[in-house]
Amino acid sequence: MHELIALTTIRDFIRWGVSRFHQEGLFFGHGTDNAWDESRLLVMHGLYLPWETPDAYLDCRVTESERSLIVVLLQRRIEQRIPAAYLTGHARFAGYDFLIDERVLVPRSPIAQLIANKFEPWLESDPSRILDLCTGSGCIGIACAHTFGEAEVVLADLSADALAVAESNIEAHGLQDRVEARWSDGFEGMPGERFDLIVSNPPYVDAEDMADLPEEYLHEPEMGLTAGFDGLDLVRRMLAEAADHLTENGVLVVEVGNSMVHVMAQWPEVDFEWVRLSEGGQGVFVLSAAQCRQYQPLFCASLGGRSA
Repeated sequence: MHELIALTTIRDFIRWGVSRFHQEGLFFGHGTDNAWDESRLLVMHGLYLPWETPDAYLDCRVTESERSLIVVLLQRRIEQRIPAAYLTGHARFAGYDFLIDERVLVPRSPIAQLIANKFEPWLESDPSRILDLCTGSGCIGIACAHTFGEAEVVLADLSADALAVAESNIEAHGLQDRVEARWSDGFEGMPGERFDLIVSNPPYVDAEDMADLPEEYLHEPEMGLTAGFDGLDLVRRMLAEAADHLTENGVLVVEVGNSMVHVMAQWPEVDFEWVRLSEGGQGVFVLSAAQCRQYQPLFCASLGGRSA
């Protein structure tokens, strides 16, 4: 492309990427929310430079071989609509780096905000055992393990592919002594076990939203996104069984995104606490172990049903 001849510095290539991303109407929802951050992420990756590289470097000239690698990354993002995290093989979550590929969703849960605040005010004390249910890459559970330095953490998922990625992240973070990746269909893989904190970002996209997803999301594993007509197939099972796996003062934290409207319609009697997320996001609720026990008959009765 003749126009690339005029691009000489790192800043030039970031700016060019931004313009091309806007021109092609890309969607940003996998770790970045704007064209500049997405372009900078890919350009820096192509140059083997960290995201935190000082802006003074942006006026450095790019070599011919570096130019080719940068252009390939930006063109793949444009032409194939591949999220940047899959192109780099890494994603940041809760301040930590995670290994990522198309076997797992790209980390982006607002639950990171709760981890940063140690789940205050809901936890009465630091948890001894934590379950990250539907763990995917393991990012939520591993971030919790860093935050609660004495806790044992179980990363559970139905997907063997996802668990392989989670195991790689456990090793990368040096947490093999406290964090375990385990196959489980819901709570099936942990009979009789109880946890002080159960946190989950399960598949929750309803059929309507699934049909309207931008092309970027189609690179993610479908089983990590969709869960029936109203997005609550797995959430129903989780709520019906959570009381049996929480300690006396345990806490359940679940993200359901846009499907919060279905949660409220399905269980209007339940006093879900919807977290106010100061840094953006929606659809994260908290229930105490006492509430899970109180409403367990109601949750069990809803299995197999859906909201109108």
